[in-house]
Amino acid sequence: MPSRTVHCLFFGRFLARALRTTILLCLLVAAGHAASIRGVVTDASGARVSGATVNLLSNGAVVGTAVSGADGSFQILTGVRGRFFLVVSASKFRQLETPGFYAGQLDSIEQNIVLEPEWVHESIVVTATGTPTPQAQTGAATSVIGPIELELAQDMVSLLRLMPGTFVTQSGQRGAQSSLFVRGGDSDDNLVLMYVVNAGDLGGRFDFGTLSTTGMERSEVYRGPNSNLYGADAESGVVSATTAHGTTSFPSLIFHGDWGNFDSSREELEAAGTFGKLDYLGAYSWQQTANDLPNDEYHVGTAVGNLGFAPTGSTQIRGTVYYGVDGVGVPGTWEFYHLVNSATEKDQDLYIGASIDNQTTPDFHNMVRYGATRKREQYDLWEQTGSGVFDDYGNSFGDLVTITGANGYSVTGRALMDFAGTYPQGYQLFSNRDALVYQGDYTVTPHFTAQIGFGYENERYTGEINRTNYDYRAAVHGDIKNRLFYTLGGDLEHYSLFGTQTTPRAGLSFYAFRPRKGVLSGTRLMFNFGDAVREPSGPDQLYSLYSFLEQNPPDGPATIQALHISPISAPTARTYEGGLEQAFFSERLIFRTSFFHNEFGNQIEYVGVNLIPELLPNLTPAQQEQLAQQLEAGGAYELTLNTEAYRAMGIEATMESGIGRYVFLRGGYTYLDAVIQHSYTNDDVELLGPVPTYDGIPVGPDSPLVGARPFRRPPHTGFFSASYSHNRVTLLLNSAFVSRSDDSDFLGGLDINGGNSLLLPNRNLDHGYAKIDLGGSFRLRDWLGVYAQAENLTDNQHIAPIGYVSLPTSIRLGLKLQWGREKANVTPSAQR
Repeated sequence: MPSRTVHCLFFGRFLARALRTTILLCLLVAAGHAASIRGVVTDASGARVSGATVNLLSNGAVVGTAVSGADGSFQILTGVRGRFFLVVSASKFRQLETPGFYAGQLDSIEQNIVLEPEWVHESIVVTATGTPTPQAQTGAATSVIGPIELELAQDMVSLLRLMPGTFVTQSGQRGAQSSLFVRGGDSDDNLVLMYVVNAGDLGGRFDFGTLSTTGMERSEVYRGPNSNLYGADAESGVVSATTAHGTTSFPSLIFHGDWGNFDSSREELEAAGTFGKLDYLGAYSWQQTANDLPNDEYHVGTAVGNLGFAPTGSTQIRGTVYYGVDGVGVPGTWEFYHLVNSATEKDQDLYIGASIDNQTTPDFHNMVRYGATRKREQYDLWEQTGSGVFDDYGNSFGDLVTITGANGYSVTGRALMDFAGTYPQGYQLFSNRDALVYQGDYTVTPHFTAQIGFGYENERYTGEINRTNYDYRAAVHGDIKNRLFYTLGGDLEHYSLFGTQTTPRAGLSFYAFRPRKGVLSGTRLMFNFGDAVREPSGPDQLYSLYSFLEQNPPDGPATIQALHISPISAPTARTYEGGLEQAFFSERLIFRTSFFHNEFGNQIEYVGVNLIPELLPNLTPAQQEQLAQQLEAGGAYELTLNTEAYRAMGIEATMESGIGRYVFLRGGYTYLDAVIQHSYTNDDVELLGPVPTYDGIPVGPDSPLVGARPFRRPPHTGFFSASYSHNRVTLLLNSAFVSRSDDSDFLGGLDINGGNSLLLPNRNLDHGYAKIDLGGSFRLRDWLGVYAQAENLTDNQHIAPIGYVSLPTSIRLGLKLQWGREKANVTPSAQR
């Protein structure tokens, strides 16, 4: 062979090898500069899922794919930067789409995936531990209200009835004061978080009647004390609402508009999207109705904003804002007067949140959050209302009516409607809070995480109260062989009003039999223990019986000594809970049941102003009447003291199942046995006088008697919901069932003679009811849809407590317009 030919062959082989080496080096360099998205795919029990298809999407197209290995791990490399989300699918599991995230070219992003069974819903929750955790790995009772339920809802009132252990009262029709009772606790005992900002008044009071679902993506309801994680106010439950994020790479616009009977209408416009490292969402809604009573018009305007910025894949800065303005007539208890008050109430509620989340190392996560709450309330009684009948002091009375309770007892007479005085009269309240929270999570091992936190808040109320509070908390979470999951922690609270308290908590979740195929396909045992405290509210502090008596010598201090009355202090709670979760038919049906025992101590109860003559006997009747008028003009219809204690125990049971992929059924029942163990009403009979009676039956006019049930805690509640969602159609049926409950008509001392002849027996005074709602939507085009909803199909007007009239059957029809709907283009080939 000629030498020239040999040299050419040698040179050609050298060039080929050099080219292959260059290409390999370029690929390695490119990989070194590619974003890495990695994680582990598990089921809700923590077991690793192999063979799961993980698709990485950007701008609606698949840009990377991986399959989880035998240990559940996966990794996707991409040479581009931008906003991404994952779509994960596996046999026997529901397809999951993660929230969007930003990744730069050099970022390494961890996205651990928890898949839920194809047939039932196993949600990720945050309120139980402070970090995203599968429900199956917590011993706490947490329910989730998801996008399907929120799609047609105007407010949270009906949705909060669709879970075990909860009861909602609405004192009137749409927009009226609405309160939540969790597992027998008082309505003030719940912490409400709007986009992680404490939205309650001082002491936990919160009105769900005016809370709009605008911009809301999901809501969690935690049942049980959780002061360990949230400080005071989380005495019997936590309700946490979160807002959606922008996800599309272009502005997406959604408009809802609906109209219904009672001159009702609602319009909502939402704009959302992303731009580079920025995601944004803004929404505004306006709702109005005339309701079904005179002077009961209601309107609410709501604006929501959510702005996120990710400077790197490991750091996110986010700001949220919620602003609601509402006005509602306050007709009062129509059934007691057959007249309506000329009163109105207006609210302006502003919640601002700002947070920085940083994944400092793969094992260390830090979060700093600021929250601001600004709440204003104005109540005006424009004129004195009555039937033309007055007493000697100028107080007006309603029509002659017969009042009948659900227990069958009835009374007839005229009730005092408005006190004499100068009109218009009313009050203005404001409640301000600034809070700063730090939380750090360190993963020591994949099976053990330590958490520390610190909280500071400054609270102001109507210019008369200024409180500074501190919380120091620590907890550990972990598991033993993905079978026993545990949470142990505690909180040290130092509050300016009640001093220092400690609140421990422990939760366990144990898989006696792990999920598997078969008729009996998994058994889980749960346990939860916790202590909690609650701050007294602003009115509780300002209008405490102790302060009132102290300011009215000489009778007041003497009454303090005689009744051993103390300054207002913090109510307390303790809970024990144990439960069982059983899966059937390869997890196609899930049954859960739990037993809870709550002890509520040092609770606040109320003394009616009609007891002023007994409390201050040396004042003249005219002076006593003037003092009562002054209190009521300032919004103090009752005085407060820490004298109540009661226990509330019961059983919760729920069952949920999927029929195919598109139908989901869920139902539940709660039995509550709550009993008053101590109350001032039964004490000091010589000073306060004997307990009022009705035909020999003792009656608690303002607070329940010892041995009776707490007011507005029905012993039996239940619910059932069914949803269908496929292609263009969504249907939703919701129903709630409630037994009769104890209550008072609060007419003690308010008959025409200043006596108690209008008091009815407390037992089973409020009506039981069945409330059934039906709704649905149909997408005519990608950009056009229609929807309808009918509420209270049984036309029950006794859903509210005694005296109030509930809204009859309401129907609304609506139109949905959508522009910029991003589709996830996951082709069959990409999924293989």
